[in-house]
Amino acid sequence: MAVGPASVVGPARLAARTARRRGVLEREGVFSWLMLAPGVAFLLAFVAYPFFYGIFLSLQDRRVASPGVFVGLANFVTLAQDPIFWQVTRNTFVYTTVATLLKILGGLAMALVINQHFRGRNLARAFLLLPFIVPTVLSTVAWMWILDPTFSVINWTLLQTGLVTQTFSWLGNATLAMVSIIGVNTWRGVPFYGITLLAGLQTISPDLYEAAAIDGASVTQRFWYITLPVLKPVLIIVTMFSVIFTFSDFQLPYVLTHGGPANATHLFATWAFDIGMSAGQLGMGAAVALAMLPALSLLIVALTLYLRRE
Repeated sequence: MAVGPASVVGPARLAARTARRRGVLEREGVFSWLMLAPGVAFLLAFVAYPFFYGIFLSLQDRRVASPGVFVGLANFVTLAQDPIFWQVTRNTFVYTTVATLLKILGGLAMALVINQHFRGRNLARAFLLLPFIVPTVLSTVAWMWILDPTFSVINWTLLQTGLVTQTFSWLGNATLAMVSIIGVNTWRGVPFYGITLLAGLQTISPDLYEAAAIDGASVTQRFWYITLPVLKPVLIIVTMFSVIFTFSDFQLPYVLTHGGPANATHLFATWAFDIGMSAGQLGMGAAVALAMLPALSLLIVALTLYLRRE
């Protein structure tokens, strides 16, 4: 049977086309890896390496300017027997829980207010971001003056209004010091969460509220049955970020109280810094820093699984 030109040229063209397509895919693969390389290198250098090096340090009795001695889990056993460690753990959970709840509630209230139509709304939004824009150390130093027992603006106001007869030592009393750092953290964090939740509010169609109002739903019912369900994914993500940032907070409590008085405001981050850098016990400091990892990991996994299910 004679073979025509078309039956010969067809497979040859198909093979050539396949080869060209394979070449294009290979070039795209190389280009994709080249684009990913800077990000991967950044993660390896500034995330993966410090993390695994911290684990390596936590398994050693390592001090400044001296070689480390491998001790296994001895550092963690020592921490478990230290009452200060459990005090720091309690401080960290109280600080994180209360500050996160206040920031979420305050941010949601702020978002609902600035989502309304009123004159100067854009200026109000920009003004409310100031606490988050100001550098943490600078704003914390200002709060040190505001909470000073002698020159405190809060104490002066309370005295002038007759609400109290003597001043408070806001940073010298164990309970008031914790209240103070929670308050400052809330003041600083509310604007960020307010703007984030505002973005979520603006994705809700006004038609939903109009339909609910026509059906006789009150303002409270519209909030519970329209606003909150639509905002739930955003609230979960914001809560997760708030817990991570607050749980590992260092600058604000360290500048404001240095962990005092009597370790009443020491958190994992501040105590790890004092042990690792001030006391020079690098291995023990790394162990303290890693002590926060299980709780954060469980929380992130739980919130992620809940978000995926939703």
